[in-house]
Amino acid sequence: MADTPILTVKALHINSVILAARSRFFLKLFSNGMNESDQTHPRIRIADSEENAFMELLRFMYSGKLTTIEPTLLLDILMAADKFEVLSCMWYCSQLLTSLPMTTESALLYLDHPCSLSMAAEVQRVVDAAKEFLAEKYKILEKFEVVMNISLSGIEAIFSSTDLQVASEDEVYNFFLKWARARYLEPEERREILSCRLLPLVRFSHMTCAALQDILACTDNDIDHEQVSKHITEVLLHKAYPTQMEDALVADASTLDWQSAERTYGYKHVKTVTFDRPYPQVIVYMDLKRDECSRFFPSGVILSDWFHLAGQKFYVMANCVMDEQTHLYSFCLWLGIYGNSISGSLCFDIEFAARTRSSGKFLSKYGGRHTFIGPILEGCDDLFGVPWSTFIADDNLFIDGVLHLRVDLTVVEQPELQTCM
Repeated sequence: MADTPILTVKALHINSVILAARSRFFLKLFSNGMNESDQTHPRIRIADSEENAFMELLRFMYSGKLTTIEPTLLLDILMAADKFEVLSCMWYCSQLLTSLPMTTESALLYLDHPCSLSMAAEVQRVVDAAKEFLAEKYKILEKFEVVMNISLSGIEAIFSSTDLQVASEDEVYNFFLKWARARYLEPEERREILSCRLLPLVRFSHMTCAALQDILACTDNDIDHEQVSKHITEVLLHKAYPTQMEDALVADASTLDWQSAERTYGYKHVKTVTFDRPYPQVIVYMDLKRDECSRFFPSGVILSDWFHLAGQKFYVMANCVMDEQTHLYSFCLWLGIYGNSISGSLCFDIEFAARTRSSGKFLSKYGGRHTFIGPILEGCDDLFGVPWSTFIADDNLFIDGVLHLRVDLTVVEQPELQTCM
């Protein structure tokens, strides 16, 4: 049997003229706009948790001021002002809340508060300020551990931002799984949160093909495989056939939005084409903007997303290095293997090429046969054979401000060896 609610009755002496002038709710209450207006002593029912905020609201209607700047109570007063339609108090509270120094704790308080369904402009202003604060504070996310204890609404505010700087979109996906498993112990609830709230924030079109393929092959019960598989299949098709898929999207507006903005990634996104025959081979395309290259000077570096070949995880590294003899800086390009994953050696033919405006084609700039023994970089410390200043100003290389690079990696021989991922 349900518990009977305990009602406490408090009598308040009020000036109906003042309240009616400040509140549309009370105007209707005192002017035959509500059933209660026919009563000699109109009644208003509120929850115990609303009492302090309601009393503060009454004081505001008399004096035009509040006696508190405590964020929790201010937010409760704002909700009460919304409920009783005291517009001037709503504006006053929102101004106070957005002017107070924002912290992670207060931002999460505003986001997690059970706001009114009406979401008036004043309420939305506070919520937006909280979202902007969290997105800016955690804009550079080098370690995901710092946001492990943040609530769902905070996670959504942070990862909805295009300005977020992370190593890669692959890591965003993996973090969501880890976070959801730590916060939601019930499988059904966890699956619902991932499917409806978190995975829609993943920029799948900016994940690596290898990661997308791993997700398709995974049998994890925490995700809706039908929903995710459909999304990823479209992404993979778009990566393989971008022109055809874009044409199809014009005819079908309900298809995945390929225009989702790219975040700032620590690892440069690359496009790969892989072959199994006649030899294992991967061709990697990496585009660098002129301003990205400018930031290399005098000692900057950028790493690409990883890609697979012969059971290994490779990456491309571009940087700027000074020759100790000539003291001239030059553009360098290297190929490396992640971690100590090789037991033995692997032999590859490597070719680095760059596209030029004059020919319209990729022209080979470096080539050779190399044997990888452990995580040793192989490549060229002066890819274009010119000083840095000449390279960075070369409009034949930077086509409309973009340097187009191609790396061709082919297995020459693959001795019997054991590898581990």
